[in-house]
Amino acid sequence: MLRHKIGWIVFLGWASFIILPPAAAAANDRYIGYYYPAPKEIETYCARVPPLSDMDKRRRVGFVIGIKEGMSNKPYDSAYSVFVKGGESRKLIIVAKTDGHLETIYRVRALLADLTNSARTTPIFEESGAPENLTFLDLLTLLGFESVTLSDGVKFTHQIEIRQLTEDACHTQSVD
Repeated sequence: MLRHKIGWIVFLGWASFIILPPAAAAANDRYIGYYYPAPKEIETYCARVPPLSDMDKRRRVGFVIGIKEGMSNKPYDSAYSVFVKGGESRKLIIVAKTDGHLETIYRVRALLADLTNSARTTPIFEESGAPENLTFLDLLTLLGFESVTLSDGVKFTHQIEIRQLTEDACHTQSVD
């Protein structure tokens, strides 16, 4: 039963990526100009899973601390800085610390694909019954994040707003 539901959720999720101009959302983003330049586009991701009921600020911060600990255990310095912002720490921010990283949408997508591979090995995904169908953005959704912003720290920024399938932004999309 769970696999069947996840199958439908996955289908609807894949059909529900849209890209919007950054108008109102960017106007309310107080981190523009401090951590990253304004995004030229803001993508909306319609989540395939609901947030877990017991997720809170402490767990989101703990998740990022875990990422940072994993990064620090490598024999080399990470090319990215990962941190959370917002009153409830619902905004994940990833900024390149060196030139040549995250300067195009393709490099952003490649990083998200790498993070998806890592996310699929987490216990939270294993319990879903279909970890191969979920992505890093679904993991962020489970943890209660509302957005992720990725930037080269110079001139390129890509922002993804995470929405639930029940929200209007996810209902106005057409399925091809």
